Amino acid sequence: MMRMKFLLLTVFLSVFCNRLTAQISSPGLGETNNASWSAIGIKQQLDEKNTSVSYVGFGRISGMDESNPFGYPALFVLNEEVSHKINNHWKYSGAISYRRAHEYGEDVAEPEQEMIEQEFRLYGRVKYTTTLGRFKWTSTARQEARKFYTEDFTRVPDDLQLRTRLKSQLYYSLDHDRENIVTASAEALFSISKDRSEGWDNLNYKEARFCLYYTYDPDDFPMIFDVGYMNDLIGTGNNVSDVSYIAFDIIIENPFSS
Repeated sequence: MMRMKFLLLTVFLSVFCNRLTAQISSPGLGETNNASWSAIGIKQQLDEKNTSVSYVGFGRISGMDESNPFGYPALFVLNEEVSHKINNHWKYSGAISYRRAHEYGEDVAEPEQEMIEQEFRLYGRVKYTTTLGRFKWTSTARQEARKFYTEDFTRVPDDLQLRTRLKSQLYYSLDHDRENIVTASAEALFSISKDRSEGWDNLNYKEARFCLYYTYDPDDFPMIFDVGYMNDLIGTGNNVSDVSYIAFDIIIENPFSS
């Protein structure tokens, strides 16, 4: 019953509240104990309504019985997203992403158990933002199509997945210049996968992610700095993996503007 209430709360928040700045939130790195995420990106204003955000990111994990979040390589990400602003409230975007993940066996410290999984991802999102004084509240619906391969591009059994993500973010500006911002977010993830031999399975809830970020966005310097924490709850019922993340990213603003 507690897990059901938790899931309903996550979905409720997601319906009412994503990214207002170019914050590069941590992706999921699977079942582990602790994890870390770092990224560097470029946010380029293409014109009055269109913006490009490109980034490269790296994720690392600890072993299941270890606490070091920088222990082992877990994920490399190369991502490009272009968004279009419809008006002050509505925005939509499309993106393409390449990801190279390190998959480990029961003992992450055994190199012979490590495998590489490659992923190509397409996704689109729609978000709605409203402003309440120093608060901004954003709701986002994101749909993904994910295609998986082995290291040598051989197909894997579950090689195609469709995933739906509902995310809410609440921003609070610590000053009138909006240079210092605190962001809290909640996201619920649902997916359906296709097995090459058995076909599609059912749409199921998979995990929930909760983040708390601090952003420093100085007006007189063309860079944004984010540092944050994420708690990723994977699974349902009594079979839930609880993963803690630390995250840091830097976004360079409009480096190609004259």
